[in-house]
Amino acid sequence: MSAKTYEVRTYGCQMNVHDSERLSGLLEDAGYVRAPEGTGEGEADVVVFNTCAVRENADNRLYGNLGRLAPMKARRPGMQIAVGGCLAQKDRDTIVTRAPWVDVVFGTHNIGRLPVLLERARVREEAQVEIAESLEAFPSTLPTRRESAYAAWVSISVGCNNTCTFCIVPALRGKEKDRRPGDILAEVEALVSEGVSEITLLGQNVNAYGSDIGDREAFSKLLRACGGIEGLERVRFTSPHPRDFTDDVIAAMAETPNVMPQLHMPLQSGSDTVLKAMRRSYRQERYLGIIEKVRAAIPHAAISTDIIVGFPGETEEDFEETLHVVREARFAQAFTFQYSKRPGTPAAEMGGQIPKEVVQARYERLVALQEEISWAENGKQVGRVLEVMAAEGEGRKDGATHRLSGRAPDNRLVHFTKPAQEVRPGDVVTVAITYAAPHHLLAEGDAISVRRTRAGDAWEKRHADPQRPAGVMLGLPAVGVPAPLPAPAGGCSAVG
Repeated sequence: MSAKTYEVRTYGCQMNVHDSERLSGLLEDAGYVRAPEGTGEGEADVVVFNTCAVRENADNRLYGNLGRLAPMKARRPGMQIAVGGCLAQKDRDTIVTRAPWVDVVFGTHNIGRLPVLLERARVREEAQVEIAESLEAFPSTLPTRRESAYAAWVSISVGCNNTCTFCIVPALRGKEKDRRPGDILAEVEALVSEGVSEITLLGQNVNAYGSDIGDREAFSKLLRACGGIEGLERVRFTSPHPRDFTDDVIAAMAETPNVMPQLHMPLQSGSDTVLKAMRRSYRQERYLGIIEKVRAAIPHAAISTDIIVGFPGETEEDFEETLHVVREARFAQAFTFQYSKRPGTPAAEMGGQIPKEVVQARYERLVALQEEISWAENGKQVGRVLEVMAAEGEGRKDGATHRLSGRAPDNRLVHFTKPAQEVRPGDVVTVAITYAAPHHLLAEGDAISVRRTRAGDAWEKRHADPQRPAGVMLGLPAVGVPAPLPAPAGGCSAVG
């Protein structure tokens, strides 16, 4: 009898992406196999939705997808559907009321229960809804199917202690809980031993790390400790909070060679009035002061951000303050969002909700300004020689253009002419930048050098044996995660 197949569909932030790797690992540990590429909708034996609750239309999107699967499931009695993640934590029994063909509903705190719940639903022939109110075990102890052989997420904390009025994540993910530094470093070392050369430290409020263990400098110490791990070439982290961003972190970034010159620093608004209404515990002057210090210590740092347009009560003057910060900060990239109500958040009940057409007009002005700045900042890269880590799936047109794509140390996307020498994802190619666009750089000449890496070896080994269950083991995960960071989801990656 052939093994049952599964498919995991992920929505939302980096935390969800990493949780989905764990869900895949759990299912493979239980004997399921991933549905082959090209499998049609509804053809997998188990379909798991890992949901996000940040955006206003999250509910509609989920129920629309569930609705499409209903007739397919009716034709295939053995098929099972599971819903987990933030929306499941929030809606609970509502999901099986609105979509009674769903077999399992589980929350953010008990993802490790998925295989058991699927089996229980099968045996009892009724939906299983199990939502834990607090974390049962730190998720990094679970089996994990890493999506990449050369780059990996490493969670350092879960949850968030902040109370931003637009964000529902703390209510769904719980209070911040930190991992022990030794456990984090052991996972990083295990990943590097498998060939991973880039890691991204992950948390809802990553630089608040240490508050749970009573050490305010724990995050900077962790960055420096990562600098001592042989074979680890690139260290990144996301997402920090301006309130907790301290000088010791800036020093650690500047003084640790493998910590990359990149910073994602959520702004949300440039207006002190709006920031206060958002319950963001910093103001414009503090934010710009951090940017100035980072640029002084790391001149080539690429800084990105999140911005919400049209928060309740935002005036034209408030919006102009946001534009002012954007001009001053010179972000390499900004993830911009139109404010949308989230039921259960204080902002949803606030007066002064902004008309849609006003929000749209402000949004378009912000995007146009940021596009202009991104292009100008990328233009400063022309003529520079950069080490680009070749990536998988970054260049949609690479086949037609005979190029490869990857990330520079500052995380800018670079498309470069395919060298005569073989280049595998994870290998490092040194190129000279010849052209800049708002969202990518181009290196059109011959590569200066190609360095084969252990990360490339790991990628090659995995693809030589595609049936090998990639990175599934109990406790410490094995290899990789997608190199490109998904766009933040407005409230989730930038919470706190």
